[in-house]
Amino acid sequence: MFLTFLRLEIKSFFRGTSVGMNLAMKILRFIGIIYFMACLAGGAFAAFYYIQEEMHQDPLKVVSKLLIIAWVADLILKYIWQEMPTQNIKPFLTQNIPKNTLVNYMLAKTFLSALSWLNSLFFVTFSIIAMFNGYSIVGVLAWFIGISLLFYLNNFINILFNNKEMVVIVIGCIFAAVAGLAYYDIVPMLSYSEKFFYNFYQSPYFIVIAVILFSGLWKICFNYVRKEFYLDQGLEAKKQLGKTENIAFLNKYGVIGTFINNDIKMLRRNKVTKGILIGSFLFLFYGLLMYTSVIYKTSAMMIFMGLFVTGGFQFLFGQRVPAFDSSYYPLMMTLNVPYKEYLKAKWWLINIVTAASIIVALIYAYFGWEIYLTFFAAGLYNIGVNSQLTLWSGAFNKTQIDLNSKEKRIGQKNSFNLKAILLLIPKMLLPMGVFALSKYFFGMTAGVVSIAALGLVGFLFREKMFDIIVKQYKSEKYSTLDAFKNKG
Repeated sequence: MFLTFLRLEIKSFFRGTSVGMNLAMKILRFIGIIYFMACLAGGAFAAFYYIQEEMHQDPLKVVSKLLIIAWVADLILKYIWQEMPTQNIKPFLTQNIPKNTLVNYMLAKTFLSALSWLNSLFFVTFSIIAMFNGYSIVGVLAWFIGISLLFYLNNFINILFNNKEMVVIVIGCIFAAVAGLAYYDIVPMLSYSEKFFYNFYQSPYFIVIAVILFSGLWKICFNYVRKEFYLDQGLEAKKQLGKTENIAFLNKYGVIGTFINNDIKMLRRNKVTKGILIGSFLFLFYGLLMYTSVIYKTSAMMIFMGLFVTGGFQFLFGQRVPAFDSSYYPLMMTLNVPYKEYLKAKWWLINIVTAASIIVALIYAYFGWEIYLTFFAAGLYNIGVNSQLTLWSGAFNKTQIDLNSKEKRIGQKNSFNLKAILLLIPKMLLPMGVFALSKYFFGMTAGVVSIAALGLVGFLFREKMFDIIVKQYKSEKYSTLDAFKNKG
């Protein structure tokens, strides 16, 4: 039955109306997976021999010490990106197929995700190298199977906590607290990690613990999904009582104020857009990377960090215009909605948040006013230039975003577009190049002033830019409508 389901999914892929885009994205994804496979396999060789020959330590012990960090990172990534394949299962609920079979298929299918098995490539390669270097074959196999099962537990944890935001926040705070205690050597978490994971090698019977945990969580997850496995319950989008909200003072700004009002309501009410706000806040700390490597202190990378610190909301929200409106975009196009006012509302909302980010970025003045002034100039460039380029790239964005779905992926199959990628040149590479050259020939002050000047010029000529952007949106109008209507 499992193979039958897979064959049907393959057929649905090739029979969809967006086969071309699906195939292109599958090819790109395949290339990306091959790249990460090579990196992980090569990383296993580098890690083993570097630890053994340069650090003169036991590679198995050192890797076991760091596995707790890898396990937590794996859990976080799966919570953010991995999802239950419920949509493809719905048609089978009306067929004469045992529900237990469908539930087991859904649980098993999560292990086919690249997020589930890619890390296993590192462990497989590392284990083979260890066996060829004289480690006990039985011990290494027990170590590999034990840690693999523990990493696969994250699939079940992700399912159980999928819609429990408060539980996730509490657990996240606990993880952060433990990480802080470990960082200041109050709780030796890395030592505990080494003892726990290395026990799989030293005492192969220790693998029983991993098997029991895996089997137990599979059973718990099976019962949890089985109980919710109905079209009108667990697989149905949750509905909430509608509430009428209105930010009154925005009404005096006419159509622009109305659009901004609607976007603020959307940001406050929806889980997907709340994630955008959280991500935008986290972008404010991107500048701290300058203390992890000297490469981030170079001229070009300083302005690169400034663009991200001040433009987190712009990149996360702005590049999804008009995707967030995809559910009612066809209706909106039948009305007399002025394109320019619609885009200006998005532009003002993006820039208000960008301006707030510039103010919050004052915390970087603690590390030096030179750093903050660089970020300030980058913020002005985001307001004057990148905000408009981001909206321009939205004209080529054919992504559908269903705000009522449980989907957690950041990107979707139609989000790739060569023209949108080309717009990254003036958004990122141009300010980095201008800043680096100006600083090299004329000094730091000239570099900051040159970027700020570009931002101010872009702001002054915004009306001309809006005319170009509106023209582009109109030329892409019907292809966008077709993409938003097409759910295949």
